[in-house]
Amino acid sequence: MVSNSQRKRVVAGATFVLWGLVAASAVYWGLKLTTRPAAVPAAVLAARTPPATDPLAVARLLGASPVAVAAAPAPSLASRFSLVGVVASRSRQGAALIAVDGKPPKPFRVGAALDEGIVLQSVENRRAVLASADGAPVLTLDLPPLRK
Repeated sequence: MVSNSQRKRVVAGATFVLWGLVAASAVYWGLKLTTRPAAVPAAVLAARTPPATDPLAVARLLGASPVAVAAAPAPSLASRFSLVGVVASRSRQGAALIAVDGKPPKPFRVGAALDEGIVLQSVENRRAVLASADGAPVLTLDLPPLRK
């Protein structure tokens, strides 16, 4: 027959084992949550980057025949510059608001360089004259007609 003292020892032993498991679990999870993950070596990161692909090789692989690509024609000088506004005096001095290559317009004074080798030579009522660096007129820009 089991005595009362033996039953107390079994319960005490089971309680001790149970609390030991709780403590071990707390230590395990505490260490797991407080440690930082190890840094990935640079060699592993470099290995993960995809290799550079050759678009022509991919095109040939997919069945495209090689076609010579023609260079895009250079835009004409008249299409590069757009006159937006003019401030002129009788002596043909002043400034012009000119958009270059589709960018937002900027103000240029007479004699200022608009682009490489192109300067604003003079401004008139609704017109601006562009010249090369040596002074020869290259292009005349006119404002669009007024709307009525």
